[in-house]
Amino acid sequence: MFSGVPKGENVLVDMDSKGGDLFSAEDAHPTGTGGTGVLSRLWLPKGISASVAKEWFDRRRLSIRPWASFVDQRKFSKPRNFGELCQRVVKNVEVYNSNYTFIFLGLILYCIISSPMLLIALAVFAGAFYIIHLKSLESKLVVLGKELTVPHQMSLAGLVSLPVFWLAGAGAAVFWVLGATLFVIGTHAAFRELESSDFDELLMEQV
Repeated sequence: MFSGVPKGENVLVDMDSKGGDLFSAEDAHPTGTGGTGVLSRLWLPKGISASVAKEWFDRRRLSIRPWASFVDQRKFSKPRNFGELCQRVVKNVEVYNSNYTFIFLGLILYCIISSPMLLIALAVFAGAFYIIHLKSLESKLVVLGKELTVPHQMSLAGLVSLPVFWLAGAGAAVFWVLGATLFVIGTHAAFRELESSDFDELLMEQV
């Protein structure tokens, strides 16, 4: 004798529950952070998500000091001594850190856009990393008895794309970006006069 719900209905209920689990938000994102949309379904390293990156970007953008005041030539002067120079650098970096961050990002973007080979190298790295990650989702990738973790996958993708980076002169590009950033930020921070209004506003934001 059979009791309870007929067997056929059990099958339908199980299939519905399995279907719901299969397309749930957590399963749609390999890191288990959930979310909807295309960006949330793309793999990102654990602890990093599109929302976290957007939050960081928005926080930096809102804390930018007015660019007109940032480049106002009337507020630049030669420091009287080395002590004043050091004080200016420390305080200006504290006040204008968001402006300096976007200058750094702008220099990186300029360097990438102005170098087609570097763009190709980055595309090769991203493609290699994505393919390796997809393979790791299908089945565990084991090399020398050890499973490939995310840093290992990135290292392997970097190794695959290393010849292209070498041809693109990636090392020279990195040194150019660092040198240009230090020159621009250092010059501005050293010659920009200190204003009490800037620091009063900074203290109000911190409170």
